Amino acid sequence: MKIVVFAVLLTICAGAALAIPMSIQVRNCKVRATPSQLGAAVATVDYGTVVQAGVLQKGWYPVTIAEGKTGWVHESALSRKAVAMRAGTTDAATGVSSDEVSLAGKGFNEQVETKLRKEGKLDYTWVDRMAAFTVAADQIIQFRTQGNLKGGAQ
Repeated sequence: MKIVVFAVLLTICAGAALAIPMSIQVRNCKVRATPSQLGAAVATVDYGTVVQAGVLQKGWYPVTIAEGKTGWVHESALSRKAVAMRAGTTDAATGVSSDEVSLAGKGFNEQVETKLRKEGKLDYTWVDRMAAFTVAADQIIQFRTQGNLKGGAQ
């Protein structure tokens, strides 16, 4: 019995020792109950918020926020660098803007931009429209339920 208790305590301490502080590098970041964009949001954290992140698992970090809540955040929303918040700026000083992170998540990256530049057809109408899309949480839940997707009607 003592060995089991010791093993459990050792596991807990090892997990805490592995946690590293990371900064949120997007405007509003949902902390999810499961490591999935379809996971229920347990909290929302803002630009520059420091979270304690565990070990990366398939693109998702388990995190603990200041209020003690735990959940999952996608690696694209986190930075190991301290995020500098300055009055009058629109993005955190991490090397990329939140818009770039958002567009990359939607499939628009430097390679796509280079190809478009070479072709000389730089009509960003659809990119701008895609970047402007927002979907409310209740719409996502309704979509999951109607489609019998994980986290929906199942």
